[in-house]
Amino acid sequence: MKKKFLQIENAAEEPRVLCIIQDTTNSKTVNERITLNLPASTPVRKLFEDVANKVGYINGTFDLVWGNGINTADMAPLDHTSDKSLLDANFEPGKKNFLHLTDKDGEQPQMLLEDSSAGEDSVHDRFIGPLPREGSVGSTSDYVSQSYSYSSILNKSETGYVGLVNQAMTCYLNSLLQTLFMTPEFRNALYKWEFEESEEDPVTSIPYQLQRLFVLLQTSKKRAIETTDVTRSFGWDSSEAWQQHDVQELCRVMFDALEQKWKQTEQADLINELYQGKLKDYVRCLECGYEGWRIDTYLDIPLVIRPYGSSQAFASVEEALHAFIQPEILDGPNQYFCERCKKKCDARKGLRFLHFPYLLTLQLKRFDFDYTTMHRIKLNDRMTFPEELDMSTFIDVEDEKSPQTESCTDSGAENEGSCHSDQMSNDFSNDDGVDEGICLETNSGTEKISKSGLEKNSLIYELFSVMVHSGSAAGGHYYACIKSFSDEQWYSFNDQHVSRITQEDIKKTHGGSSGSRGYYSSAFASSTNAYMLIYRLKDPARNAKFLEVDEYPEHIKNLVQKERELEEQEKRQREIERNTCKIKLFCLHPAKQVMMENKLEVHKDKTLKEAVEMAYKMMDLEEVIPLDCCRLVKYDEFHDYLERSYEGEEDTPMGLLLGGVKSTYMFDLLLETRKPDQVFQSYKPGEVMVKVHVVDLKAESVAAPITVRAYLNQTVTEFKQLISKAIHLPAETMRIVLERCYNDLRLLSVPSKTLKAEGFFRSNKVFVESSETLDYQMAFADSHLWKLLDRHANTIRLFVLLPEQSPGSYSKRTAYQKAGGDSGNVDDDCERVKGPVGSLKSVEAILEESTEKLKSLSLQQQQDGDNGDSSKSTETSDFENIESPLNERDSSASVDNRELEQHIQTSDPENFQSEERSDSDVNNDRSTSSVDSDILSSSHSSDTLCNADNAQIPLANGLDSHSITSSRRTKANEGKKETWDTAEEDSGTDSEYDESGKSRGEMQYMYFKAEPYAADEGSGEGHKWMMVHVDKRITLAAFKQHLEPFVGVLSSHFKVFRVYASNQEFESVRLNETLSSFSDDNKITIRLGRALKKGEYRVKVYQLLVNEQEPCKFLLDAVFAKGMTVRQSKEELIPQLREQCGLELSIDRFRLRKKTWKNPGTVFLDYHIYEEDINISSNWEVFLEVLDGVEKMKSMSQLAVLSRRWKPSEMKLDPFQEVVLESSSVDELREKLSEISGIPLEDIEFAKGRGTFPCDISVLDIHQDLDWNPKVSTLNVWPLYICDDGAVIFYRDKTEELMELTDEQRNELMKKESSRLQKTGHRVTYSPRKEKALKIYLDGAPNKDLTQD
Repeated sequence: MKKKFLQIENAAEEPRVLCIIQDTTNSKTVNERITLNLPASTPVRKLFEDVANKVGYINGTFDLVWGNGINTADMAPLDHTSDKSLLDANFEPGKKNFLHLTDKDGEQPQMLLEDSSAGEDSVHDRFIGPLPREGSVGSTSDYVSQSYSYSSILNKSETGYVGLVNQAMTCYLNSLLQTLFMTPEFRNALYKWEFEESEEDPVTSIPYQLQRLFVLLQTSKKRAIETTDVTRSFGWDSSEAWQQHDVQELCRVMFDALEQKWKQTEQADLINELYQGKLKDYVRCLECGYEGWRIDTYLDIPLVIRPYGSSQAFASVEEALHAFIQPEILDGPNQYFCERCKKKCDARKGLRFLHFPYLLTLQLKRFDFDYTTMHRIKLNDRMTFPEELDMSTFIDVEDEKSPQTESCTDSGAENEGSCHSDQMSNDFSNDDGVDEGICLETNSGTEKISKSGLEKNSLIYELFSVMVHSGSAAGGHYYACIKSFSDEQWYSFNDQHVSRITQEDIKKTHGGSSGSRGYYSSAFASSTNAYMLIYRLKDPARNAKFLEVDEYPEHIKNLVQKERELEEQEKRQREIERNTCKIKLFCLHPAKQVMMENKLEVHKDKTLKEAVEMAYKMMDLEEVIPLDCCRLVKYDEFHDYLERSYEGEEDTPMGLLLGGVKSTYMFDLLLETRKPDQVFQSYKPGEVMVKVHVVDLKAESVAAPITVRAYLNQTVTEFKQLISKAIHLPAETMRIVLERCYNDLRLLSVPSKTLKAEGFFRSNKVFVESSETLDYQMAFADSHLWKLLDRHANTIRLFVLLPEQSPGSYSKRTAYQKAGGDSGNVDDDCERVKGPVGSLKSVEAILEESTEKLKSLSLQQQQDGDNGDSSKSTETSDFENIESPLNERDSSASVDNRELEQHIQTSDPENFQSEERSDSDVNNDRSTSSVDSDILSSSHSSDTLCNADNAQIPLANGLDSHSITSSRRTKANEGKKETWDTAEEDSGTDSEYDESGKSRGEMQYMYFKAEPYAADEGSGEGHKWMMVHVDKRITLAAFKQHLEPFVGVLSSHFKVFRVYASNQEFESVRLNETLSSFSDDNKITIRLGRALKKGEYRVKVYQLLVNEQEPCKFLLDAVFAKGMTVRQSKEELIPQLREQCGLELSIDRFRLRKKTWKNPGTVFLDYHIYEEDINISSNWEVFLEVLDGVEKMKSMSQLAVLSRRWKPSEMKLDPFQEVVLESSSVDELREKLSEISGIPLEDIEFAKGRGTFPCDISVLDIHQDLDWNPKVSTLNVWPLYICDDGAVIFYRDKTEELMELTDEQRNELMKKESSRLQKTGHRVTYSPRKEKALKIYLDGAPNKDLTQD
């Protein structure tokens, strides 16, 4: 005993141990830290208890291990039952002791639910008030953090009350719902109402969903419950959760909705009985004493915080109430017309309270509008409110006269205004039905006014709910402080958090700020203060208590049982979820050879055998392969690595195999399959996986991979022996090549070197060749093996869609030419073809002859490739002497695609069928003329992805078609959308043939192989597909040359389109670029039409229609060339405009001008030369403008502006007129405007238009919004900055008066202008974001007519 006293005396001097615990059991909590500062004598058992309470886990379901830089795998966990002190357990006082909270026996810790606590059943029937506190364990309460990071929504608050989940910004709703729930009279009345499912859908029934919510707030074991069912009954969607509204507004709207739902029921007059009061709005003549009055009803009393224009706020609610009923004198210009005196007289106007409701609601009007800054502000002034409020001093005891029902319903009192009656909240006005948010087809007529007199001495009210707003007028947060009538304790209901508070906490909500900083000192400051107060009348005869369990109506008892069963079912489901392992599952389909992916969800107690059966069914393998031919193995999908197999562990639970139930795993599972005659290979931890491809030099093929397991400490010699056994090839002549990364081939030539030293990793790819050819003795870089592997790594498979008319033969062709190989000299075979310009016969002849020559060329190349003759020197291009007769015309000449197709059709009617071009084809010809967006400026030099390999699919010729590096690079660049549309590169050499006529295709990367391909049925009749295997380092020019025999025309007469996702097509025209951006299985469409030559640009031509609603109209695609004059391009356009657009134009009656977005710019003169006077670029766009008369623009020194007259007296704008100025003088502009309009020069006022052409602006705004009559002398200075053609100038007569509009005319004009400007894509005027109206829809869905504002 004496020893204990000594311990207590020395407790203050006892050293303390700082413990920092990291929860490593879950990826979401791994960054959390729990800090405990404990006395050194604290037992280890007590440490576990404190940690369990802090994090919400059940004690004994987790381990604590040292984390001070020690390998936790080698450390035994602390004993959670030990009575050793922390000092004896090697904890160091005065230092940080790091611990890791880990899984126990491979299972994640269990959450501390209330079902694990003793005596759960004893509190099942206890619904109201806080649960009794359990005895505190040691000093745990000292460490309980206010943070919610560890508190689960499943754990009920210690107060016994349940919170409400904030959907996003629904704190205002949660505050009101909790207040109604804690109101005994409202809750009891709601419970007495019975829902008839046969009459209404429960989903849209607001009272029923409130009933369910209240039952859950009483019976649920969760910390917080959702309100989504309630908001769904309001007719709200998810977007409403992101709209914050006023809690007082919601109260009124919800009460109106409940009244409508409760019509013709016992609760029909519930809201009025509880919340409705009455007052008299009167005016008394000061001369004769005559008084006019009417009776108004109210649900809440709005109290002004600070009188208008005053710098002093009311100090208390009582003071604000006195000001509310203080009458005002109507005198001077505000005199009242007295019906008895028959004249205007001085009068007294005011309000008198006639009846106070049982539940009195006071709204503190903290939100105001600052007319100085034109912003909404919040008044944070201090206003006190009592716990008990005596309203007897505010009641008018004079006898009521017979209420004038019509006056009441017509009062229409509003929420904001200058007089007192206008400050009242009247919920019974017909005019305000829709505005208050209730979408009703018909409003109720006159409301019944109850007459219940109250004695003065019985008007004592007690405060029980304070709804608090924290924040500013721009936004904030609501929560409620509510007093329970069960235990007289105050609680804070802050969304899902419920906690006990004191009277001092209530006083903190009175508001106020330190210092005096002016009238609107805290307009945008964040502060917390009371916004809405609810008092209950202290009347023992009426004050109700919450219904006891045995007092519940039968339907509520059934509802309680139903909700309890649903919650138990959810609890069981959560328990299953908590014990379910969720892990990625992969499977290489044995028939389709496609890697499939899914998620395997298996209970931790299920065995491996059962998990295999689940995965087998999940991957739909029942009809493909027997179950005993499948097994699950540990797999690393990123490295494509099989980590280990589970032999002999078929009956082991999955929880143990996977290391417990975790939110994420650092590995995956693979459902491995085998053939019935095969045996599964054993995979052991520590092994590396090697995919072995056997190379056949004679057949020039690379076989599909065979998987071999090896160890990193094996030598190359031992590795050869291992592979020799697997593939049955001699090890003596074996050559092994390791592909460490893309285009990095290493020959394993040092026999004693280990695989680790050679760069092997978890997953590897090698090529094996074992033959006795002389190639074995050559240097690896010069060997046939290296060339074959190099070709294999860079070969991709493409699917090419040919035009319907392609006459090319579909016999199997191969055109493979090694470096230095001969492409064949066809100078003698191909003769120069010439003919008269525009001769159809010449075009047909060249197409026929080129097709036949190319066929023979293809056969010759195939023979040369088969012979393997590499000694011949490269000659000039195969197509050096083939010239189209079109080339003899001007370089700007372009042949219409349809005309060319017609020529082809007539040349070979047997092979070519008539083409039916769909709208999509035409659109593609027009809109897909931009270049392939993914072509990279550099090809394989930047590729650094190493050890990346996917499942390989062997091709017909034995080549492995898959190139993972290329496909990944393509994905990385899919977002780029360059729009090059010219055949000329920046260097000026991006043409199909260089100056000497040599083909760009003559380079060492010439592998090309094509064969017919049966495409899907949806590809269309008549279309022919080819499957092409090609070296992706080949240039686009060479690729097109290889396609010539199959398309049947020269490469200059067809275009290549790359097909992307969603069947988007982009033309590839940069001929000197390689196919490095293409990847396996990309699709290509070939379209007939002349491709661009060097120095040519594809140009989109739009018509400029200055006085049309849509001033920009697409006409056609044209081809302009470097060195061409504007007049020459106009000559080329004339026949195309006639044939394609139906425009018959003469060359002097239209002009071309610069187009920037939708703005017309510089006018191009006929003598201007492209690339000399006019900069032309890829994807260029120009305007074509039809002229009314002769071209006025003759010189670049002139300036063409578009003028438009504004007539304010008529409220309209005249059409555009072009004004051509000889200089930038403002005086000249005025003179020209005066000349065309007839307005005197001194009365001309002008302004520059804003925005994009046509600079639309509402006629309601133009007169005052534009910068009229700028004080400048020239147009090229601020604020005009008119330096180029196409500027818009508005002008007016300053003597012309603005038309005066009535409100009706203005509204009608505003509608017309809004409609006009919306059609043109221009906004009317700037307006700030409008707040969305708060509405509750009684039928559960928005009324379309009412929501179309």
